[in-house]
Amino acid sequence: MIKVGDKLPAGTLQEFIEVEGNGCTVGPNSFDIQKASAGKTIAVFGLPGAFTPTCSAKHVPGYVARADELKAAGVDEIWCTSVNDAFVMGAWGRDQKSGGKVRMMADGSADFAKATGLTLDLTGRGMGLRSNRYSMLVKDGVVKSLNVEAPGKFEVSDADTLLRQAKELR
Repeated sequence: MIKVGDKLPAGTLQEFIEVEGNGCTVGPNSFDIQKASAGKTIAVFGLPGAFTPTCSAKHVPGYVARADELKAAGVDEIWCTSVNDAFVMGAWGRDQKSGGKVRMMADGSADFAKATGLTLDLTGRGMGLRSNRYSMLVKDGVVKSLNVEAPGKFEVSDADTLLRQAKELR
């Protein structure tokens, strides 16, 4: 499993872009993880699935609500990653009103989750291999803090915890 001091793994995440610009076409666009994180401080949080109860009612809303405070604490971008395709993540972002606050980054084949070792096997519940619930603060591609939830819990990966850590690392 990835740990504090490790670099983010090589690979790509996809984001559904609503408006064409900055070299991005409308629809799913792939982003190189290492290039996208270079020279930036990024709050990354992963969760099991779009439109699922805890993820939709607590996890994403907390980051949307705290986005301005996280940015004031030195965070350049906030990424939500989930093992869903870019179309689903785009629809979920619209539903959660995350535009301009949280980038909804799709990990459709769980490649990022597998590369970080932050997977959760929900095959028994009909959901297959998913991302574990976690948050991390990444500076210039290097993990500075990591908060991994125990199965079925939502206690340490919330926006308030990462905001406190961002302020401490400033």
